[in-house]
Amino acid sequence: MNSGAAALNNAEWCDALCRAHGLPGVFTETAWTNPSRTPIFYPDAVTLSPSATAGDILPAVDAGPGASVKDSFATLDLGPAGFEVLFEATWIHLAAPAAGDAAGWAVVRAEEELAAWADACFDGERPGLFPPSLLADETVAVLRGEEGGAVLNVTRRAPVVGVSNVFGDAAWPGVIAMAAALFPGRPLVGYETDPGPAITHGFVPAGPLRVWLKR
Repeated sequence: MNSGAAALNNAEWCDALCRAHGLPGVFTETAWTNPSRTPIFYPDAVTLSPSATAGDILPAVDAGPGASVKDSFATLDLGPAGFEVLFEATWIHLAAPAAGDAAGWAVVRAEEELAAWADACFDGERPGLFPPSLLADETVAVLRGEEGGAVLNVTRRAPVVGVSNVFGDAAWPGVIAMAAALFPGRPLVGYETDPGPAITHGFVPAGPLRVWLKR
């Protein structure tokens, strides 16, 4: 699988989180962009094609200090526009997993559960980043287990499931088992700055990406 499906999935997850904050983005053939400054940790734009240019993206976002762009194919040079590379990462992919042991894992359904999950995921530093309205989004499943947690999201326009916000040193087997149970027959995609733990559990690299930040 190429990184295009992973990029689209990630853009849809970013849009879901932004919509939960009342900040919907805009999809084009080359990028997802948001005209409003997005919540912390979430980009103002995600490229959906290696042919995307700065001219496709920057006029569609608030490109002032604090703006960030997820360069999904590591093809942009935003340095001339005052951006610098914040970090580099690797897209990952796992063929549709077989059913596994998801004992002790569940989907977060209640507001108080979501608040506790976010507190664990972000060490209590980002209250409100995952608002209760996110629980009503049928494309998103927030997972909790004894070993940690994660978020799954279904792509509307590609048959993949995204895995993000994984926390807990031993979380990967439970997250994969939950993905197989909730979305059988769908490959998994995501990205990691350190793909080693995911690779240990069967994922394979699917291409590079960069995140640019305007200081």
